[in-house]
Amino acid sequence: MWSGKFSISLLLSFILFSLFHAQAFAIRKSYIVYLGSHAHGEGVTDADLDQVTKIHHEFLESYVGSAEKAKEAIIHSYTWHINGFAATLEEEEAADIAKHPDVVSVFLNKGRKLHTTHSWDFMDLIQQNGVVSSNSLFKKARYGEDSIVANLDTGVWPESPSFRDEGIGPIPSRWKGTCQKDNTGFRCNRKLIGARYFNKGYIAHMRPKAKFNSALNTARDYEGHGSHTLSTVGGNFVAGANVFGLGNGTAEGGSPKSRVATYKVCWPPVDGNECFDADIMAAFDMAIHDGVDILSLSLGGTASDYFDDGLAIGAFHAIMKGITVVCSAGNSGPTSGTVSNVAPWILTVGASTLDREFDTVVQLHNGQHFKGASLSKAMPEDKLYPMISAAEAKMTNESEENATLCMQGTIDPEKTRGKILVCLRGVTARVEKSRVALEAGAAGMVLCNDKLSGDELIADPHLLPASQITYEAGVAVFSYLNSTKNPLGYIHPPVTKLQVKPAPVMASFSSRGPNTVTPEILKPDVTAPGVNIIAAYSEGVSPTDMNFDKRRIPFITMSGTSMSCPHVAGVAGLLKTLHPDWSPAVIRSAIMTTARTRDNTGRPILDGNGVKATPFAYGSGHIRPNRAMDPGLVYDLTTNDYLNFLCVLGYNHTQIEMFSAASHHCPDIVNILDFNYPTITIPRLYGSVSLRRRVKNVGAAGTYTASLRVPAGLSISVKPKVLKFKKIGEEKRFKLRVEVTRPGVAMAFGGLTWSDGKHQVRSTIVVGGLYCERKQNSKRVDVLQVKMKRARETEEEEEEENQVECLENNKKNAKKRDVCGVNFMKEEEKDEGCSELALGVFDFPWLKDGVTSKSEDHLFGFQDNFSSFLEQEDASFKADSVESSMAHIPEAKLEDVACQPFENNVLELEAEDVDCIWSSLLNDPL
Repeated sequence: MWSGKFSISLLLSFILFSLFHAQAFAIRKSYIVYLGSHAHGEGVTDADLDQVTKIHHEFLESYVGSAEKAKEAIIHSYTWHINGFAATLEEEEAADIAKHPDVVSVFLNKGRKLHTTHSWDFMDLIQQNGVVSSNSLFKKARYGEDSIVANLDTGVWPESPSFRDEGIGPIPSRWKGTCQKDNTGFRCNRKLIGARYFNKGYIAHMRPKAKFNSALNTARDYEGHGSHTLSTVGGNFVAGANVFGLGNGTAEGGSPKSRVATYKVCWPPVDGNECFDADIMAAFDMAIHDGVDILSLSLGGTASDYFDDGLAIGAFHAIMKGITVVCSAGNSGPTSGTVSNVAPWILTVGASTLDREFDTVVQLHNGQHFKGASLSKAMPEDKLYPMISAAEAKMTNESEENATLCMQGTIDPEKTRGKILVCLRGVTARVEKSRVALEAGAAGMVLCNDKLSGDELIADPHLLPASQITYEAGVAVFSYLNSTKNPLGYIHPPVTKLQVKPAPVMASFSSRGPNTVTPEILKPDVTAPGVNIIAAYSEGVSPTDMNFDKRRIPFITMSGTSMSCPHVAGVAGLLKTLHPDWSPAVIRSAIMTTARTRDNTGRPILDGNGVKATPFAYGSGHIRPNRAMDPGLVYDLTTNDYLNFLCVLGYNHTQIEMFSAASHHCPDIVNILDFNYPTITIPRLYGSVSLRRRVKNVGAAGTYTASLRVPAGLSISVKPKVLKFKKIGEEKRFKLRVEVTRPGVAMAFGGLTWSDGKHQVRSTIVVGGLYCERKQNSKRVDVLQVKMKRARETEEEEEEENQVECLENNKKNAKKRDVCGVNFMKEEEKDEGCSELALGVFDFPWLKDGVTSKSEDHLFGFQDNFSSFLEQEDASFKADSVESSMAHIPEAKLEDVACQPFENNVLELEAEDVDCIWSSLLNDPL
């Protein structure tokens, strides 16, 4: 055994060694150093670009100590339009660089995920008999002829029939791109005019976890996602396209006669991410240089600050050059606040169904039938098969929970062989569950939706006869399995069904608002078909993306906002062809203000669980391409508008000027609610607010009249109510006033429509923007026995009790909630304020019509304020001078109470007390 003295000596030696060599072991990560915009002007040369790279190296050299270290550290040097570089740095180096006055921001090279035919008929671009109407946007825009559309994705399978160039003329002379060489025989043509790949950011993040395969230095798609999305944007006409004989028809993209290009930025997943910001920004920089018109990005990550978001930065540089950028909203629904790609210069797309299904009926021996979805093959024999739940078929040592989900290694083949295995959706991929069933010897699989997935059905190319059924159907199937000793069933082969109603229905997976970065901007912007979409696929991978699956097919169905995004990008390509002078903001406005919020039955669009969907799911609604080509009026935005928007968010003058490479002065007064977005969102409304918009005429001269859809609890007015336009390009301004008339609704949705009798220019209005989540482990609160205290100033965490004076106004009409001024008064002045009885109650809108003590109004959504209030107060406070019985809500959670109707007697108050409470509430709520 070592002596204590020797052990201490050894420990001290180790500490000294660690201190002296800390630098050698410091963790290095890849960062992006963003320096703003270049101002090259016309005629930039290779020497100019080389000089930019040299400047970047010299800049970094001053921080890392030598030119050799700087050269080794730099991953990408952005030289065309985006100014900056990506490099592997230590955290301390990155922090030091961020302090330099010429640096806009420094942020980690974050990873992002992919958001993974008949749809054009569904959107009325093609009639049901396959004929294209002369009034269709397809015809009017010459199928997007010679517009250049591109994606940032997993690359492309160039041999796909969707990218053949028969009947396509010479490549437009304005194209500056290239077809990057590789060793796979990749070739471009007059249809697929460009292909590049970017992987240095990916490699930098991956090291030393795995060795990158140099054979994948190619724009060729070995995943299938990029081929699918690019063909949806701009694939050529392909007759007879189908998936295993289903959905047979002509496949085409949104701009079928456009030229397409791909920028490969997504690679095999590492740490759950496939696409990295360093590569995304490099691709943006090159795409802008190459001359694309439309960029489609079916990828994203968690929404973040705009100057720390490589995709948002790249998109801004693109729109400054007139390039429309369309992005997917994400697949993290139906949870609120999950929408990604939320920058206001991006057109963000949610996903919904179309009126086509691939029905696979599940038949039970008791006579019940349940409609499901699948692209699988038929069962071997036309007979009833034994059925077994996955929990019953579990391996002895496996948990019932994991087995129910049919996770790998949980199912016992001895119990399963020859039977239909019933699995629950969730955790693992849907087709992965069919693999588990196949390997266990099952004859088929029934995949039951969990409650979160509701009625959402996705047709997958399962490895054995299978059917995915709804949550309610799944409950019935499990009930049947538990009711008999010998359950029997059959899975009918899939059939294609058209003109399904209702459609569209919002996909449960589609990410939802509100926008967590800038709540005043409603996201997503629109929805489009994103469920069971047939498009091109890579023949370098199986339809299940599993190595043991040897099948290869040219077309496949995929679902996700990844699929809805290129639908909108394709329409944007058509609009750009038809209206080459339209800005990205005008194109977005035209698509948004002409969208619809009703399905093919004439009823409001539903969510995946069967309830009415909201603008947080679909934005302005489902796109209508034929309406978008002639919107009448548009909400345009200039670069200055975007820069003023950034001013409001608190970015400093230097950052903004470097961002735009131009002089810009932030206005002294600017209201974010006046930002000229096609939708109107007021996250919180206390009392009233006024905001302004301007509209531009892009049609014939005409007179537009405003109409309003006003939700309960609000009063909305517009001035002027009539706008007269004499010519194209003329702009008019209007003012909208929104006022609370009946507090108690957490969120309210309305609309403003300008119409000249032909055009309907519709803007969604969202007021409230609060969403309630029921949090676990909240402490018990007796909500009506808490004495109301005055709001406290907490900026410097100094508690100072304030007194509120309510000005008595309009006492004759006690029903009118008086918006009186609020002042924080000195102690001796408080006797002029609310009575002691009023001070003894909480700020809930208990009082019906402002007078009585019985109310069924929903309580105001002030949970955030309640929480901060209770942190400062003793929960044991009782109301003073209260003789009336007060309702007690055991185990009440503040978050719950703010969203539930209140039906109990509370407290009788005088009308003056009512006015005083409401005035405090509306002017300066807790």
